Amino acid sequence: MKIERVYSYAPSEGRLIAAGVGHVPAGFPSPSQDYSDTKIDLTQMLIRDELATFIVRVSGDSMEGAGIYDGDKLIVDRSIEPRDGHVVVAVVDGEMTVKRLRVTPSGVVLQAENAEYPDVTVAELSDLTIWGVATTCLHQL
Repeated sequence: MKIERVYSYAPSEGRLIAAGVGHVPAGFPSPSQDYSDTKIDLTQMLIRDELATFIVRVSGDSMEGAGIYDGDKLIVDRSIEPRDGHVVVAVVDGEMTVKRLRVTPSGVVLQAENAEYPDVTVAELSDLTIWGVATTCLHQL
């Protein structure tokens, strides 16, 4: 999965706000349910560090098993220390990619989440930079 585009995070007037409707049942709706008109601060919910956060648009299908599809946007936080199991944006020998980070006794592996794609075993002399950790995937329904 490749990075198609990188956007800096810059909400207008400092916050992303959406109207909230309270809890919405996935089963049979209750006619007596009270609906709330509270507001939800999406910045507070989705962004830990505004200055270190970027949004990237991805292309490809190598991460479908992780719920990341072609054209999705990932919220990426560069302030999070990458750990084994994180979905990361990595730069390997100058090429940016999205994969699951695996730290093994024999080295670093960037794992695809689609059986049709091989894992990338990072050679000892390769240039690897973990650019950031994906925290949220945004996609259209």
